Amino acid sequence: YTLAALKFARKANAVSELHGVVSRDMWKSNPGICEITSITNAQNKTYWKDDVLESALASQDDTLLTSRKKELKKQLFKVVADQTGKLFSEDVLTIVWARRFAGYKRADMIMNDWSRFIRLIENTAMPVQIIWAGKPYPEDYGAIDLFNSIIDRIKPFANCAVLTGYELGLSALLKKGSDVWLNNPRMYREASGTSGMTAAINASINLSIPDGWIPEFAKDMENSFIIPPAEDHLSTEEKDRIESERLLEKIENVIVPMFYNEPAAWTRIMKNGARDVSPAFEAGRMAAQYYELMYRG
Repeated sequence: YTLAALKFARKANAVSELHGVVSRDMWKSNPGICEITSITNAQNKTYWKDDVLESALASQDDTLLTSRKKELKKQLFKVVADQTGKLFSEDVLTIVWARRFAGYKRADMIMNDWSRFIRLIENTAMPVQIIWAGKPYPEDYGAIDLFNSIIDRIKPFANCAVLTGYELGLSALLKKGSDVWLNNPRMYREASGTSGMTAAINASINLSIPDGWIPEFAKDMENSFIIPPAEDHLSTEEKDRIESERLLEKIENVIVPMFYNEPAAWTRIMKNGARDVSPAFEAGRMAAQYYELMYRG
């Protein structure tokens, strides 16, 4: 928004409920501001869904659901092998962080405690595979440096990979082939976010900070995994440290053991996420709201 736009417009909209709260608070001291409502972003399920997964979810066929997820992981891992030479296994828990590279999205937060990160990825009893993908803006040199540093740091590890490019085809493979979709921006910086919606459509479980659209969707341990945010009054550095610790605690103490030891609980959360994401976060709802709330009359 600009101040002039908010004064001349009859109505404006934020792209999630939390974004609306933050936007109204940001602009409240300026006189003559128009109404700021909220219309949460959405994704086109028809475009993004995998038909076999959709059938398995609709028919409650957990055997087909599990086998199809492994097939989709294999498809993703072909790209991993082509780009990096690393051979991933469809039987291993796979965490994906994939989106635009920007500093506030904290692509490297899982690495903040390096020794703890190493313990996680060197756990052969309950192994983990991690994939990063995405693009920084061409002149965002901080994000470019972050992207390159992650490549350098994970290069020695056979179960970590960075994929280049993030066009529609690769984006779809990542969402369909992941077990966990990681999202850890700094609080109140993610206006909405939509990648986790398409991940949930394809039976990937969101692991997220409760920012953007997530508070409208997520129920911790029911349809997703939530990283508890640090207290607002703390410094950015302290928040990053605390939230990194909480992220690793969730992975180590909840996600990894559940994936390997409690497959029924894992499947329940996966199915709940796929069920809860549509129609609430499907593009038809969003288009109808824009017509009803913004454009009609």
